[in-house]
Amino acid sequence: MNKESANFETLDPEDWERSKKLMHQMVDDAFDYVANVRERKIWQQMPEEILAGFETSVPKKPSRAEDVYKDLSKQVLPYNMGTIHPRFWPWYMGAGTISGVMGDFWASIMNPNLGGANHAPHKVEEQVINWLKEIMGFPKTASGLLVSGGSMANFTGLAIARNFKSGYDIRKEGLRPDNAGKMVVYASTEIHSCNQKALELLGMGAKSLHKIPVKKDYTIDLEALQIQIKNDKDAGLKPICIIGTSGTVNTGAIDPLNELADICESENLWFHVDGAIGAVALLADNVREQLAGIERADSVALDLHKWLHMPFEAAGVLVKNQEVHKNTFSLIPEYLEKNTRGIASGENWFSEYGLQLSRRFRALKIWMSLKEHGTEKFGRMIARNVEQAKCLGRLVDDSDDLELVAPIGLDIVCFRYNPRGMTMEQLNAINKEIKLQLEEKAIALPGYTTLNGLYCIRVAIANHRCTNEDFDELIAKVLEFGVAIASATRVEQP
Repeated sequence: MNKESANFETLDPEDWERSKKLMHQMVDDAFDYVANVRERKIWQQMPEEILAGFETSVPKKPSRAEDVYKDLSKQVLPYNMGTIHPRFWPWYMGAGTISGVMGDFWASIMNPNLGGANHAPHKVEEQVINWLKEIMGFPKTASGLLVSGGSMANFTGLAIARNFKSGYDIRKEGLRPDNAGKMVVYASTEIHSCNQKALELLGMGAKSLHKIPVKKDYTIDLEALQIQIKNDKDAGLKPICIIGTSGTVNTGAIDPLNELADICESENLWFHVDGAIGAVALLADNVREQLAGIERADSVALDLHKWLHMPFEAAGVLVKNQEVHKNTFSLIPEYLEKNTRGIASGENWFSEYGLQLSRRFRALKIWMSLKEHGTEKFGRMIARNVEQAKCLGRLVDDSDDLELVAPIGLDIVCFRYNPRGMTMEQLNAINKEIKLQLEEKAIALPGYTTLNGLYCIRVAIANHRCTNEDFDELIAKVLEFGVAIASATRVEQP
């Protein structure tokens, strides 16, 4: 062994067998962590001594990998968000799959960058995009891109809409002063906030998003929309896009997509669908009809780490006009010039269809999960969640002290405890306390929202592990806590 070899440092393990043994232990522990998820607290507050462990200075000296794993086991694993638990219902998140975990593991081992086109990871993402086009009823000529989440998917779709409908080369000239304040995008008042943030970052400003009132079922009011478009055109504004929502975050409402597509065609507007919550429900027999018209969109945002249960991050955007999509993002400097041979060959690099050049191999977990389970099984999981929402709604209706606050959309149930004879402010405070006690006592993690001034418990059922018994327990505890809190509230009244 020469002197250089003896002193050569790398970040590889010094003892491969010892490192392999530790990794095997982690895999065993990880399988137990998922398999026994019901036996652990869904969530718990971190004690002060654990919080203090996150205040230490940056490590300067190496530690044994076994000791690092002990820190993970003590400081992190017991205090997870609870996303994979069957009773995690606050934010709209999937529960993960083991094949997805395996895909993430191998993506990290291979560690490719999705630049270039002549390598297998690029072909995997191409195939996943083609599968998504098939699911959504998009033509084979459409384009697409995997991104981090619904926020970036919507940003990408709206960037394309802005550039295409601006009427000039906006990439070269930027936003013209006489145009910046005139382009208008329409969506319901229930639109997800990420769409407004996208328009702000695209230089159009929050005022460019004209929010249209909703009907009693929380879908966009088409008559109000058409009146607003006419008034805006009369005022010299330039409508460019309508955003339809296939599953609003508050109530799961699905906008009338066919009717929105008709308006976009008649007004020459870009039709974008925020399908982060519900678009993949096309796989479910009991939802598919409600999503009719989504295939007519110019672009659709999809969140695959929601109802397809991919580990974070996994989302996508599909665009019907590939040329328009590419023109929005493509920029090829000399160090990214394409070759006819070798790794830098290939026509369509994904870096030409989005903001990022360096991109994680997130397609692999999607590819593996879809191969293992198939779309029909995913569709059955989605359909079951929808039926579970209806079941929960019946439990609410069967109780004299509970009431639905909104129609059940897809798999989202908004309800509240209401024993009657109390003010709205008191009921809001009671329901907020019920929600917090469910959380702090690790019984369940429902969400919350406020609809027409009414604070309500919001249950978003996007989990392949929950059963009807989970909802029986939820209702029993809501009533138990509600009675106690309401009694205390009445005693405190002057």
